[in-house]
Parts: sequence; C-alpha cells; structure tokens
Amino acid sequence: MRVRLEYGRKGLEVELPDQHLVKCLDYQPVQPIQDAAAAIHRALSEPCGTPPLAKLARGRRTACIAICDITRPVPNRLILEPLLATLEASGVPIEGILILVATGLHRPSTAAEKIEMLGPSIVQRYQVADHNGHDLTAHTYLGTTPCGVPAWIDSRFVDAQLKITVGLIEPHFMAGFSGGRKLICPGLAALETIKVWHGPAFLEHANARAGCLEGNPVHEENTRIARMAGCDFIVNVVVDNCRRLLSVVSGDMEAAFHEGVAYTRRIVTDTVTEPVDIVVTSSAGYPLDSTFYQAIKGMVSAMLIIKPGGTIILAAALNEGIGSRDFQQLYDDHPSLDRFMEQIVSGEYFRTDQWQLEEFVRVHRHASICMVSDGLPADILRRMFVDTAPSVEAAVSTALKRYGPGAKIAAIPKGPYLLAEIKE
Repeated sequence: MRVRLEYGRKGLEVELPDQHLVKCLDYQPVQPIQDAAAAIHRALSEPCGTPPLAKLARGRRTACIAICDITRPVPNRLILEPLLATLEASGVPIEGILILVATGLHRPSTAAEKIEMLGPSIVQRYQVADHNGHDLTAHTYLGTTPCGVPAWIDSRFVDAQLKITVGLIEPHFMAGFSGGRKLICPGLAALETIKVWHGPAFLEHANARAGCLEGNPVHEENTRIARMAGCDFIVNVVVDNCRRLLSVVSGDMEAAFHEGVAYTRRIVTDTVTEPVDIVVTSSAGYPLDSTFYQAIKGMVSAMLIIKPGGTIILAAALNEGIGSRDFQQLYDDHPSLDRFMEQIVSGEYFRTDQWQLEEFVRVHRHASICMVSDGLPADILRRMFVDTAPSVEAAVSTALKRYGPGAKIAAIPKGPYLLAEIKE
C-alpha cells in the first residue's frame, strides 16, 4: 500500500507491505470550513462564556495577544486580521496593541518567521515581540501554587488591560491537548516556572499523556497558573494538514478550550484492535519535524499502540538539526539514559529541555526506535540512542525479519497530530 507520511514541507511517499499492514490511522472524515473568514468573524462576535470581543475591548487602552511560535501551524493571519480590526474599532489604540510570540523556552523567532506566521502587513503595522523565558526580570511573580510551582509570567501579558491568546488544539504528549491555557504556561512562563512544572514529579505521572485531561497534573497545574495570570479571551482552531480550518472556538479560556477539545477528540482519534509489532509514523511534517527535539513527539504518540519490544519507524526532516544547545548538552552529560533518569529523579541535575529526553526515555524503554531522515547523518542520529535506515522501506524490511511472517504494522502518517488508541 502506498502511504504518504507528513515529512518536511512536501511529504514522503512510502510503500508498505499489504499483507502486514493492519491499518493506516487517520483523521475521521471531515470537510474544511468553506468560509473560514466568516467563521472567524462569528467566533469573535458569538464566543463561548464571554461577551463578544468588541464589547470586551471597549475602554481598554492596551492589549496583549499571545500567539504560538513557528513550531505550531496556526493560521495566524486569518485570525488576527479581523481580531485586530475589532480591537481598533472598539477604541484600542494601535500603539497599545502587542503581539507576543509565546516561545516558552524555544529560541526567538527570526524576522522571516514572523512574516511567515503573521504576514508582512501585520508585522509592519503592529508591535511584534518574542517572549524570553530566560529573563526572569521580564516576568511578574504571581505566587506559588499548592503543588509548589512558582508562577512567573511575562509582565507584558500580565500588565495588559486586555489579555488574548490565539492557538491550536491538537493532542499533546504531556498536557493531553494543546491550546487554551498552554499559551500562557509554558508559552509565556519563565524558566523558574517551567523547570518545576516540567519536572519528573509531573511528567512521570501515568495521566501525563496525550488525550488525557482528567487527573493529568500537567494540565491541571498549567490551568491553575493561567488562571492566576488571567485571560480575557481565546481563539483556538483545529486545522488539517494543509492548515485549512476545521473548527474554531472562542471566548472563555476554559469553556472554549473544552468545547474545542471535544471536537478535536472526535476528529483525531483512530484505533487498532490490538498492539502491533511495528509502527510507521512521522512527526507531522513542517514545522514540527524540523528538529530531533520536536520529533520525539511522534515517537511518544506511536508508543500507545505498539507491543513492548516492538519497533517505531519515524520519518522526520530534521532540517534544523538536533535542537537547542541545552538539549544537545544532555547527550554529552549522559553516556547512558539510565544515568540521566537517575539524576533528574534525584533532583541533583537540571538542564533546560531535559523533559523532552525524559519523554524519549519512556519510549526507548518500551520499544526500539529507527529514524529515517535527510537532515542528520546516521552517526549523529545513533548518538541520540536510535537506529537509522536509508529509507522507510529498508527499516520495515529489517523489522519484519526480526518479528517474523506474522508481524503486524500500523501507519500513522500525521504522527502526533493523531490520537492513536487500542480499542478491542
């Protein structure tokens, strides 16, 4: 069977053996919204749980709009053009409007990325700035949560008279689903907040996983922190792989988010009847598969349907390499994954981005991982504790020899954007 994996900007066509392929998991059938602009206008004027945005904006002199960085495929221009027009028509002065890129601890956006995310006219007309989670002085301390997380949030957002977030709802391998509260924490949080919230005490919990909100401490804690920061209005969307609008929700940070999650869960969930020996998957293509750091999300999502000792074959472009310097340093500091886990659990060691390697360890202990990529050479990838293959077909052939003629394969072309489950 010919399968198109989301890979880079163009995709990757692969041939999988029909006699072994039990299912190609995909979104449930849904048509994109035909008039996306009208849907956005309706969302701004008919929100869930709040007055219309135009009414909220009246009398406000400053507004901060938090948006996702380049790693999330949000159709920002489609959303922001009517949103910004609404703010101005309601009397918010243009000089009082700030578009704040919620980078969390990711690198700053480049000038070209800002234009790609927002379009040249918005970049030229409005203030656009990046959050910097490493500068504690740029954050406001809001208190410490009952679970011991110090809440430091970007002061530009905290101090704004009108606080808005624009984001994407999709499965998230730690927080259950992205969107809603996640634009604020970790998007606008300081390192001092993120390193505790992303620590083993939260991530090692059984419910800190994709698709799970109830009893998920990662979700519960960043919701609490976002409440402390305050948020007047959200616009969250669900998109397909072409960034076409499938759904848009708006209004109250929690009510609108949960409305969007209910829709997203129906659309992105697909199942197999039993765990398989081999999963062929991706990291959802550009922009999410630009680094090995982000590609780990595709591995984690595949783990949900694979047998212990199975093989995950993941294709990712990795055109930006491994990831941050801190993430790369983790491999220099730890010649073994067991030693890494011993250190972070004991609290004797901390480095930014360690949580992503922690998630990788969870997968690595459950299954073998084989990477297919044009972006990094095989010797570098093997240093990341993964096997490599020149093609997906070659990786599948090797895995089939390991598991024998009865081996079963599942494919997840959209990688972490799909919620794969076992359903007997």
